[in-house]
Amino acid sequence: MILRGAISGFGEVAARGHIPGWRTRPEIQIVAIHDPVAARRHEAINLIRNIRVYDDLDLMLTGEKLDFIDIASPPAYHEATARAALAAGVHVLVEKPLALESSALTGLTVGAKEASRVLMCVHNWKHAPAYKRARELITAGRLGAVSYVAFLRLRNGPAGQGGSASAGGERWRLDARSGGGILIDHGWHVFYLAQFLLDGARPTRASAGLACAPGSRVDEMADVRIDFPAGRVAYAHLSWRAPIRRTSAMIYGSEAILEIDENRLTLTTRTGAVEDHSVNDATDDSYHPAWFGGMAAEFEQAIVEGPDGPTMGTNLAEAAGVLAIIESAR
Repeated sequence: MILRGAISGFGEVAARGHIPGWRTRPEIQIVAIHDPVAARRHEAINLIRNIRVYDDLDLMLTGEKLDFIDIASPPAYHEATARAALAAGVHVLVEKPLALESSALTGLTVGAKEASRVLMCVHNWKHAPAYKRARELITAGRLGAVSYVAFLRLRNGPAGQGGSASAGGERWRLDARSGGGILIDHGWHVFYLAQFLLDGARPTRASAGLACAPGSRVDEMADVRIDFPAGRVAYAHLSWRAPIRRTSAMIYGSEAILEIDENRLTLTTRTGAVEDHSVNDATDDSYHPAWFGGMAAEFEQAIVEGPDGPTMGTNLAEAAGVLAIIESAR
């Protein structure tokens, strides 16, 4: 079954992450692009053969026969765009964050159920080879009962600050009104990964220390502790103030510890035996088209299952958990 889709918001993540990912799915056709910025519409025309472009969302939704929309605009636009798409009767996939407040997520979930359409958030780090392998080792019982996960996300600044706004720069990350800040940008990924690695557990409490740039309400460094049932704990240090880029994690259970440093995975057992479980993957960047291809496949599966299926249900439960963590942290 061929699914006809459109993208709303054609910035860098759409051009460099989503379009290559959708192209790996043989039953997907991206037929239209919506963006109010002329330069981005021109970029879409140059990048995608026979694409139709719109500066008006409602015109696209009424003028195209769409099965789904992929929302990749800045976070402040996600809720309104998703509501309009659900009202038009199309399935919705939204770049993180799915919403900026728990109440907004609840409203969108109700809207999806009423429209009998799928609503999901792009949780693409679950499709990263390193974290897929980690989940496989946990599921196989290699770590025993997992009780602790920790994440380190170091950056020397927010992504996408080099380009102009008209050419696809992502300055929303430094604008609190647009959904900026490191809790939304990097924290969203870390917080759904914590739930994923703890076998779907949902958070019960979160506490945090946050730091903002002088004179700004945008969080650019965060230390977050998250409590889960049965005494399990997740910890995250997120920073745009670091001198280097580093992406790592550590997971331990009753029988072993698993350390993840980019694509290197090292498992050390209670007896001291060391195993290399490293994976092959592209160099760490901000767009990850291969990971989005996995997310696209998950979204297709959700459409097959329908809005009452487990794929959509798991995704929305993760998103609700993420927002609960962020709101508690703030």
